[in-house]
Amino acid sequence: MVIETAIVAPVLVLLSLGAFQVSTIIARQSELQSAAAEAAAIALAAAPDTFARRVTVKGVIQASTGLAADKVIVSEVFRCDSQTGYVSNANSCNSGNVRSRFIRVQLLDTYTPTWTRFGVGSAINFNEVRNVMYKQEQAN
Repeated sequence: MVIETAIVAPVLVLLSLGAFQVSTIIARQSELQSAAAEAAAIALAAAPDTFARRVTVKGVIQASTGLAADKVIVSEVFRCDSQTGYVSNANSCNSGNVRSRFIRVQLLDTYTPTWTRFGVGSAINFNEVRNVMYKQEQAN
């Protein structure tokens, strides 16, 4: 019985630690997705059309995730007419085209699992991006 325990116990401990690490990774990803959804709800409730309002959204997201200021990026992006891409400058749209205003929330984080100390795998980088349209207007 002692020999069997000596063989099986380390494997069970490693499996348990691995499961804990994976659950931590999944929980962090879920937390970042929830924070991005929270930012979307804020953007839809009160249009973040000024720099001060976007700073407020950024502060709320920082408080809920514990991320540093450089890991939370809240910016305004635009979509011209029926184009599928985003531009960072509203003047990039031709005059007369419909211009949609979006708030882009980008959350960056890095998690280093315990197993990287033993040369297995590497750090996991999270990059959660959410674009939320809060206004559509006719460009002049």
